[in-house]
Amino acid sequence: MCCAVLKAAGGLGAIVALILVVVALLKQIVLLLGFLLAALKIGIIVVFVALLVMIVLAILRDRSRRKRETEF
Repeated sequence: MCCAVLKAAGGLGAIVALILVVVALLKQIVLLLGFLLAALKIGIIVVFVALLVMIVLAILRDRSRRKRETEF
């Protein structure tokens, strides 16, 4: 009888340990996905700001070019 109780406790312990490992891994996956989404958002913002800067520089370059053409 004693061996049956130990076997049951051992099997139950293994199941509990497996569940805890799965929960820990899911937490890590959620954290990784959160970090990746934050990095993606920052990347989109950086690309958007770079695009705006390029547009402003193109407008300023065009204005200066037109000003030089009217002077001649």
